[in-house]
Amino acid sequence: MRATFHLKTLTVAIAAFSVASVASAAGLDRSGQDVTAFFQDGVYAEAVYTYIDADVSGRDNAFNGDSNTRFEEGNKTGDIAEDYDFFRYGAKADINDTFSVGIIYDEPFGAAAEYTGDSNFTGSPTVAIDNLIGDRVTPLVPNVTNAQELSNYVNELPGNLATARAGVTQLQGALQNTTDPAIQAQLRGQITTLQTTIARGEAALPTLTAFDNYAEAQLANTQTTKVEVRSQSLTGLLGAKFGANKEFQIYGGPVAQRIEAQVRLRGSAYDLATGYTSNSNPDMDYGWIAGMSYSKPEIALKAALTYRSEIDHNIDITETYPLAGLLAGDLAAATQTNDYEITTPKSVNFDFQTGINPTTLATAKVRWVPWGDFAITPPLYNEVSKNNPLYEDDGLNLVEYEDDQWQVELGLAKRLAPALAVSGSIGWDSGAGDPTTSLGPVDGYYSVGLGAKYNVTENWAVSAGGKYLWFGDAQGALPTGKIVVDAEDNDGFILGAKLSYQAKQGF
Repeated sequence: MRATFHLKTLTVAIAAFSVASVASAAGLDRSGQDVTAFFQDGVYAEAVYTYIDADVSGRDNAFNGDSNTRFEEGNKTGDIAEDYDFFRYGAKADINDTFSVGIIYDEPFGAAAEYTGDSNFTGSPTVAIDNLIGDRVTPLVPNVTNAQELSNYVNELPGNLATARAGVTQLQGALQNTTDPAIQAQLRGQITTLQTTIARGEAALPTLTAFDNYAEAQLANTQTTKVEVRSQSLTGLLGAKFGANKEFQIYGGPVAQRIEAQVRLRGSAYDLATGYTSNSNPDMDYGWIAGMSYSKPEIALKAALTYRSEIDHNIDITETYPLAGLLAGDLAAATQTNDYEITTPKSVNFDFQTGINPTTLATAKVRWVPWGDFAITPPLYNEVSKNNPLYEDDGLNLVEYEDDQWQVELGLAKRLAPALAVSGSIGWDSGAGDPTTSLGPVDGYYSVGLGAKYNVTENWAVSAGGKYLWFGDAQGALPTGKIVVDAEDNDGFILGAKLSYQAKQGF
């Protein structure tokens, strides 16, 4: 006969897991959208703080050619990942022995990355500008192959045209003063040659001046590549228990979600997109959550399957894309404000725990997020990309992922004393594909974690925990597929702290 493990004896151990237990490297996933606070008994409330310090660095691509897949080790990027923190708050109460209500605040999606080293992601985009001049200007003026030569040519061209016009005037005067047919024919030929040169120069001058101004503006931009995405989510929950012993529960409710983002692309790595900047204003939209749980208190068993819907955001975005002004011949065209949609992904979470003996608890978490369906497609960025014949039908996304994310975490908690428990965990995150976006070159992780909880009083407790992450090696690519960074041997750590309150309810 199996022993009975009353839930009360494991109360300390249960909550030791929920500090720093989830922090995802795939896509924009951050909090893991945990709802386990809703499954606690009685009246329950918690406040959780999580801090992430990731070290993600690599080498840029020194290869400057047409191949998207060829990679030659270049300069160090420095630490790309910025420190990141977020909060989670949760509260629930039982209305009676059937119905429960709860509310959870978290910050589900986010990103914080900046290239600060001396690499192709920072400083003057010399290679990108010289490549543009080679593609667009050199066919018009064969002796111009880089930005400096273009600047010299444009500066000298008005004077050269003035000299040519004066030469035409001089030759026309000489033509009028001679009656020799041979000399007249020679002078007419020289006049025609100079006039042709003048016409070509005058026709090319606006285009060459526009390219020169564009090149000078971009080469003067010494900022870094940087991205920041922030989100907040508020989830309302109503649960109803059923079954002979109220062992089953269905639950669900509305979700309000707010998201905002800022992106700037700099350096030669982004080729003609260098100088691109966007600001996506905060937008609030709504979705829903639903799930079902099962519990068997005598062995401290709880299992829950939770589904969250997609949420469609219609966002106001201001984009500055210097290439757009060059292509349109109008500087004003480089900055536009539009609406566009971002759909944050649906997800499925499975949470499980069971007692092994009266003082030991085992847990498991599984999470699935279909990042392969997610994309960020700013309107101006997408429209400019259509100027490339390869992408003229649909254009390019700014951010996209190849694969869906799977995350698994297994843990064990042990009550050492009536008020103290410790826990340990191991985890795996599949990542969202390799190559991935250059704004986050990480392909999942492996992790180990430790946590502890101390009951200060019968109702109040504090918890603390940490986790060490080994990030998967990944190459970062542009939306065109060109590999621009290779990140290897990276790691990070997570620290968390929680204050919780729990009290019985009698019905």
